[in-house]
Amino acid sequence: MQNIVINLNKPADMSSQQAVTKIKKLFKAKKAGHAGTLDPIASGVLLVCLDEATKITRFLSDLEKEYIVKIKFGERTDTFDSTGKVIETKPVDFLTEDKILSALEKFTGAIKQKPPVYSAIKINGKRLYKLARKGIYVDVPERIVNINKIQAIAFNLPFFEFKVSCSKGTYIRSLCDDIGTYLDSVAHMVSLIRSRIGIFKIQEAFSFGDSEDRLNKAIYSIDSAVSHLNEIIIEPEDFKKLKNGFPHEISNKTIGFETQYIRLKNPQNILLGIGKVDNNLIKIERLLN
Repeated sequence: MQNIVINLNKPADMSSQQAVTKIKKLFKAKKAGHAGTLDPIASGVLLVCLDEATKITRFLSDLEKEYIVKIKFGERTDTFDSTGKVIETKPVDFLTEDKILSALEKFTGAIKQKPPVYSAIKINGKRLYKLARKGIYVDVPERIVNINKIQAIAFNLPFFEFKVSCSKGTYIRSLCDDIGTYLDSVAHMVSLIRSRIGIFKIQEAFSFGDSEDRLNKAIYSIDSAVSHLNEIIIEPEDFKKLKNGFPHEISNKTIGFETQYIRLKNPQNILLGIGKVDNNLIKIERLLN
């Protein structure tokens, strides 16, 4: 079994699932999944998890994301990106770089965001984009996302390029649309590159067609992939109790974990699973074979 995580640089015009299938065939894996969808229009870091590593996808998808975004002012599309049809136009000659930079400050921190109707979110078991293609538009409630940092890269009206780091669940297409509206204009996303997920950077990612040496450098063990989680050594007898559903009490000396999830290891430093800490008690969240 290939119990690994691959830092893949997904090409544009390929769905995330198509990329996962291609990696699965390359490694002859039995199971494969990814930690965070990238739209076909987007390229960049896609974490592909194989076999046992599919059990840790949600611990990776929760990591901070970083994107390089190109936005076009003056045109709004029904999909909020360049794959859709233009549904509204407005002048852009009044826009300046300073006005845009000032607007970006308003979108830093915890903000409310409404996901686009052309998205993979499920409502009553049905994908929004499938409903939208049929002309059925569902009003999706706003939700809170965190924009940790926005940094300008280039200004060339009607285009503007910037880098953004944000929390899981942030729709960059919606961010572009909201920025356009805030500036009394309209806008849509032209291109999107995911440059980082947590410690996984695009500079170290594998692209289809790269050398085997490059591929090897983009491969992570399950343990190294979740190295952002603190770890604790569990004695064999205590781990047996954990597997049987009995919580393990931790001492005050081990309190102070920055995250509620921790890596559970045996005295030989082998990763056994992911635990969840709650009131000084650890329970198994994910058991690894």
